Amino acid sequence: MRFTLVDRITELEPGKRIEAVKNLTMAEEYLAEHFPGFPVLPGVLMLEAVTQAGSWLIRATEGFKHSVILLKEAKAVKYGHFVTPGKQLRLTCEWISENGPLVTMKARGDLSGASSVSCRVVLERFNLSERHEGYADQDRRLKERHKQMFERLTHPALREKIAAADFGGR
Repeated sequence: MRFTLVDRITELEPGKRIEAVKNLTMAEEYLAEHFPGFPVLPGVLMLEAVTQAGSWLIRATEGFKHSVILLKEAKAVKYGHFVTPGKQLRLTCEWISENGPLVTMKARGDLSGASSVSCRVVLERFNLSERHEGYADQDRRLKERHKQMFERLTHPALREKIAAADFGGR
């Protein structure tokens, strides 16, 4: 099963920050058992949602340079309000620093201004072909799929704004 936990990117400043949303509906199959009679978005999926939002910030900033972006570390994770069906989790990630393949971000997920999750995440970016000879074609396909998904997640005006941004040549 694959979880896509960003429904829309609402704002993006390359190299700086991203805002996105996750709309929780009863149609999401993991809610049937988490928890019966009181469905809520699991904490680990809130963390995955901010990780995915941060990944979109990296991709847009670097022109989809890397095929893989993974959560390397989560620090100071704090959970607050439950996210229940019918609610919208607003995700925000701010680019704090980078060190080689690692990017550190301050991230949070809010419900109407009340915190549901907050943390610092360290994301690692790379291409499969850097680690496994002969994977260049997989890199190309993954990057293309990410670009197509990004187009579905963003409004054309936002994509134009991102394309015109000067973000220091990252």
